[in-house]
Amino acid sequence: MGLDLTLFMADWEYLSAVPVENRVQALDDAAWSPELDDEYQGGGRPDGWLWPPDRGSVWCVEYSFFTTTGSYRPHARAGDAWADMRLLVGATLREAIDTLLIGLIWDADPADDPALTGGGGFFPSATDRWRPRVLLVCPPEAVPGKARAWARVESHLEALREPFAAECEGWAGRPDTFEDFTALLREWGDVTTEAARRGWGLVGLP
Repeated sequence: MGLDLTLFMADWEYLSAVPVENRVQALDDAAWSPELDDEYQGGGRPDGWLWPPDRGSVWCVEYSFFTTTGSYRPHARAGDAWADMRLLVGATLREAIDTLLIGLIWDADPADDPALTGGGGFFPSATDRWRPRVLLVCPPEAVPGKARAWARVESHLEALREPFAAECEGWAGRPDTFEDFTALLREWGDVTTEAARRGWGLVGLP
């Protein structure tokens, strides 16, 4: 079985009051609380966000990707595709997509992956074998820059078609089609836009 990704948009101020070693568990508990109704537990929303019935007390919310059925593999494949094709993309667009994707599904240097250090210590690091790990961490201060980058990228996605065809099309371990690749980018654009609007961060759990 492959690795899954559960993505949360979360209020860092609320999480900061939770002991570091308990923050991943707090997210898990919020997602699987028995108090939440069946619609939240298993149902989606038109925009992908799975809001509990009472939004007034909500400090985190899960996003259900339309294009991945919960698997982490499409995100990893899209990140690898971007690594393959990015040098064929014009500098301005390349910089914007780098800004959007870095720390989410791509890192210029994998050793700089914020999930490895728990997002600067906000979560337990991946090297702590006794604590649950995280797949990605994007703190609130990084989200607005990603949302602005997406605003620059969104209308220029077609410019990626030829680079994708040259470096990724037909290769195992890459998105099956250009449309699959850009659909996932659009979802990340929507996610970062909403998180920026609320001033919250993003956390991905396996």
